[in-house]
Amino acid sequence: MTPDELAARLHRGTPTAILDVRDRDEFDEWHVDGRSVTATQIPAIRFTQAEVLGTVDDVADQFRDAPSPVVVVCGEGRASDHVADLLTAAGVDAENLESGMDGWARVYRASRIRHADATVLQYDRPSSGCLAYLVVAGDEAVVVDPLRAFADRYVEDAHDHGAELVAAIDTHVHADHVSGVRAVAERTGAAIALPAGAKTRGLTFDARLLEDEDAVSLGGVELVAVHSPGHTSEMTAFRLGDLLFVGDGLFVESVARPDLETGDEGAPAAARRLHRTLVERYGEFADETRIAPGHYSTAAVPNEDGVYVATLGYLRRHLDALSMDADEFVSETLSEMPPRPTNFERIVATNLGQESLEDDEAFEVELGPNNCAATTTRA
Repeated sequence: MTPDELAARLHRGTPTAILDVRDRDEFDEWHVDGRSVTATQIPAIRFTQAEVLGTVDDVADQFRDAPSPVVVVCGEGRASDHVADLLTAAGVDAENLESGMDGWARVYRASRIRHADATVLQYDRPSSGCLAYLVVAGDEAVVVDPLRAFADRYVEDAHDHGAELVAAIDTHVHADHVSGVRAVAERTGAAIALPAGAKTRGLTFDARLLEDEDAVSLGGVELVAVHSPGHTSEMTAFRLGDLLFVGDGLFVESVARPDLETGDEGAPAAARRLHRTLVERYGEFADETRIAPGHYSTAAVPNEDGVYVATLGYLRRHLDALSMDADEFVSETLSEMPPRPTNFERIVATNLGQESLEDDEAFEVELGPNNCAATTTRA
């Protein structure tokens, strides 16, 4: 099974059994997950031992009632290929995940978001839940929250839509993935645009610094900056008509974690700022306003169009965090946050231009779950 085929299964919500044959610590750090996934970890050495002892059938018994096929996963697709063959010989419908977790990390899907004035693509990286956006109007395009690993993809897709990239925007200084704004600019000459607060955080490269209500224009439409602090001090959403690209400020199943910039000590104050953003600043927008987030978790379900977008009205009705007072919000948001993203300090330094990473190293440091949400506040 190719990684793209697996991604399509999980996006549809098809029940899928995953057998991960890497070591336990590798599995615990990061594995294929999703709302329809049943994941089992058994190291490949167990199957090698069973092959020697003639007991593969016994190990295979636990998978006979699993959804078919059982998808066998390892790091690069070699050990898992052998295990899939053993299971198949034992009468279990099994397929190897081609290229393993390395291939899984390279899956990048694009889906169309309906919009009256522009073509909007939502990019989905299922291995981490990262979302990015391409906005095309006339013969101009802008990419929002691009990933460096996929810089070429945005350029190609803009060209496919008859447009040239004129700007690359980050909603904030990302902590979970290496930003692609500079890589896109190098390939196209596009302007780099960042929230003005990125300078205060130590930005070292040239960029257009956007204040609240500043606009990035393309093809007769505008992306208007909406300063929305909380996740970080410079966090800024961008409004395109009834669509609000909110970065990591709000998700379709949760709200942002507030501790990545100032740590545990500064998290309570940041959580209060986030509450003001969600209740007061976003309170300026009608229920019909659609939010397009920067991430989704394995609990998220795409809407009827197959994209991770929800109206503010829906979230106000279904997300408990949006109806809490400030004290309750702070307490709940800080009560059970997941571990911080792997290598987040190096990633932040890279995205500010303070550290330099080669492409392969940049790809490696961002592998794993994004963990940018305060998961206790899901709907």
